[in-house]
Amino acid sequence: MDIDQMRREYLHGGLTRENLHDNPIDQFQFWLRQAVDGQVVDPTAMSVATVSPEGQPSQRIVLLKDCDERGFVFYTNHSSRKAQDIEGNNKVSLHFAWLELDRQVKICGTAEKVPTSESLKYFLSRPKGSQLAAWASQQSHPISSRGLLEQQFARMKEKFHKGDVPLPSFWGGYRVKPHRIEFWQGGAMRLHDRFQYSLQDDQSWLIERLAP
Repeated sequence: MDIDQMRREYLHGGLTRENLHDNPIDQFQFWLRQAVDGQVVDPTAMSVATVSPEGQPSQRIVLLKDCDERGFVFYTNHSSRKAQDIEGNNKVSLHFAWLELDRQVKICGTAEKVPTSESLKYFLSRPKGSQLAAWASQQSHPISSRGLLEQQFARMKEKFHKGDVPLPSFWGGYRVKPHRIEFWQGGAMRLHDRFQYSLQDDQSWLIERLAP
């Protein structure tokens, strides 16, 4: 298969400074609404990039669960690889790829755990199967077979068959506080439009156009 000749033109339209909100969170929420309205597959899916103590970058897809002026929130097992990386180096990068709209958003920032009360509120809103899965899986740890995972899930289902499933002590959310956000809009002939917001003194945002 010859992949070096696989390409397409990006023709969904350009992006100008006049089109942008002054605040990147407002701009992100505007684009997210357009992605949802445009029926983009998994519009809240984002890649989370972390770096291990050995300096090895790692990426994985998670779902965005909240976004406001405080930052971008996702949830995970606190013993997972991503959580362990964050424990040693809380500088992370998020990436949204809305390919149907020829758009990308890249976010650089620092991650911190959300309050337990916030994690509990979200956890109780999840389907019970998802709650049980959080208890059943030692995320990122080696496992001998899928059968063992299913057995553990069945045990958790039996253990918590009555009443609410409690929040695991090893599970919760992270909020990524951004200091740089880039919005990318594909353009014809690879003349893409890129605008970068950089936080200045924790107060205002500098907006710059970047060469594609």
